[in-house]
This record gives sequence, structure tokens and C-alpha cells, in this order.
Amino acid sequence: MTYEFNGYQPVVHESAFIHPQAAVTGNVIIGRHVYIGPGAAIRGDWGQIIIEDGCNVQENCTIHMFPGITVLLREAAHIGHGAIIHGATIGRNCLVGMNAVLMDEVELGDESIVGALCFLKSGEKIPPRSLVVGNPGKIIREVSDDMLAWKTEGTRMYQQLPAQCHDSLRPCEPLRSIPENRPEMDKNYTVWKERK
Repeated sequence: MTYEFNGYQPVVHESAFIHPQAAVTGNVIIGRHVYIGPGAAIRGDWGQIIIEDGCNVQENCTIHMFPGITVLLREAAHIGHGAIIHGATIGRNCLVGMNAVLMDEVELGDESIVGALCFLKSGEKIPPRSLVVGNPGKIIREVSDDMLAWKTEGTRMYQQLPAQCHDSLRPCEPLRSIPENRPEMDKNYTVWKERK
């Protein structure tokens, strides 16, 4: 659901998908092919949130800020399940792992990866292509080409998901048994096909 607040209505590109169980409030701008998962809370009441093209914000994420701050997720940022982004800037093609917390005025450099459960304190400046883990977060090495390719492919799958949701996601009653012709995914988990 999207909500107006203090005269600000979210601006959402038509190719983006916001799950009906997500809440997007106020001064929020969402670009092309963005996926917002169920349970996400994106609250632009005290400042602005900009989510650029190709980003994804997965289930139960929270994005918010202190008054007057702009939160920016640059192109192809990938925000894992349950992560909290509070007043931070996430660079282009970054991955923030599940249940990580990035606090106010964190600047995460392009193509960086933040591990699951990591905590980055206010004001941290992370150089591009850094691998950050732990609580408190520490840079342990540079992101390798292989890691970046893995991240980019995962994000590409999420960039396809909005169109798939627009085409096929709908409320339904559960089945009581498994039908013989139930669709199954191919080995790459990107295309559904009919069972033979």
C-alpha cells in the first residue's frame, strides 16, 4: 500500500512492484523495475527516500531517517530480508545482507557487500568494492570479481520479478492436494515450466 503524508504522495514508476503488504509512505521516489517485498516499511515522513532503477527491498526491511535527511539507494542496490537502512546512502550495485543495520550518514561505496547481521554505525564511510562483516562492521577485504558477478546475477533476478508479479501474482485459495500438472522451476530457478 502507498500512503500520502503531509501532501507528499509516493512516486512509483509503473514497472516497479510494491507488494500489497508493504507500506510506502510520503516523500518516496521509486524507479524502474524496483521490487518491494511484503512487510517492507519505507517511510518518507521526516525526509526523502529515493530508490533508483533496478533496486530491490526484500521482506520486512525498514527504510527511514532522522528529520531532513535523504536516504538514497543507487541503481541496482540489493537490500536483503529484514535489513534496516536508517538515513544511509547505498552505492550502485551494492548488497546489504539479511538483518544488517546501516545507521545515519553511512555511505556505502559502489559495488560493496555488507554481510548478514552486520552493524554499521553512524557516519561510517565505506570505500567502493568493500566486503564488510561483523558487529561493529569491519572491512575484511575487497569484493572479488566472482563475488560481484554472483551479486549482480542475483539482483538481475530481482529486476525481473516486478514484471512477473504484475503478470501473475494474485490472491488465491490454497489447494488441498498437489495437482499433477503443477508448474516447477528450471534448474536455474529463473523460468517456470510445465511438468511433463
